[in-house]
Amino acid sequence: MTEVSIRVLGTGAYVPERIVSNDEVGAPAGVDDAWITGKTGIRQRRWAAAGQATSDLATAAGRAALESAGVSPEQLTVIAVATSTPDQPQPPTAAYVQHHLGAAGTAAFDVNAVCSGTVFALSSVAGTLVHRGGYALVIGADVYSRILDPADRRTVVLFGDGAGAMVLGPTGRGPVVRRVALHTFGDLTGLIGVQGGGSRRPLDEAALGAGLQYFAMDGRAVRRFVVEQLPQLAKGFLHEAGVEAADISHFVPHQANGVMLDAVFEELHLPRATMHRTVERYGNTGAASIPITMDAAVRAGSFRPGELVLLAGFGGGMAASFALIEW
Repeated sequence: MTEVSIRVLGTGAYVPERIVSNDEVGAPAGVDDAWITGKTGIRQRRWAAAGQATSDLATAAGRAALESAGVSPEQLTVIAVATSTPDQPQPPTAAYVQHHLGAAGTAAFDVNAVCSGTVFALSSVAGTLVHRGGYALVIGADVYSRILDPADRRTVVLFGDGAGAMVLGPTGRGPVVRRVALHTFGDLTGLIGVQGGGSRRPLDEAALGAGLQYFAMDGRAVRRFVVEQLPQLAKGFLHEAGVEAADISHFVPHQANGVMLDAVFEELHLPRATMHRTVERYGNTGAASIPITMDAAVRAGSFRPGELVLLAGFGGGMAASFALIEW
């Protein structure tokens, strides 16, 4: 039986038009541009317009990826949207994307692994493509601006809104997805999250009064997890893939915080790799950050045939995910 390769056929991205400066976002939180830049490396971010939902951003990024791949919506077998800020609790945001794209009959579902979600979604659709054929549209999209406490300097300065997408297919052309690995550390669920709005803590008057509708994060503990755990997990992933650190040409991580990314990259010891970043101009765009950054690198012509690209996601759960793509 011939082994089927899942390949990346096209990428796309979308960010809202509104640019939010450090001065604008920092004022209610009591911090300035110098403080935000020094702590995060972020200089600006994009926030969605009033009435603009996650599915709107996801649809725009999906259209761009389909155009890049030369694939029509009717050819899709599956649409997976990675998001932790869905349009609403039900139905899945992917169902709205399917409708907006005109991809009737396509299976559509959401994946929530927070900022690590896009690689989780990629892994989820790979088996479907192997068995059913066709094409998959994987989208990471988040609108974090709607769940941020404007007075919380630990979170409000970090996040932007956006969507990134890739089209996958079991074909003989395009960069091949060589390996994927997923990790979840459920004992660390308290580090990142939105406590209110679910079945455990409905958004009643008491929950709203306590601010449980807002995203919250233990920044120091998250940084410790990422800097200590991610490099070790990545090294294990490369070992299992039979790849040396020096074989990696490009590193595309989740764009959580520019200062933290520098620390992670140093610990990874990838001597020949270029780390790709969009965090300075878009901030942390949640599940969208890896595909947005990947699309920027693709459109800049950064990846060359035969080069190995390492994707690394990390986020609430706590979760970590990796994908190795041979370009």
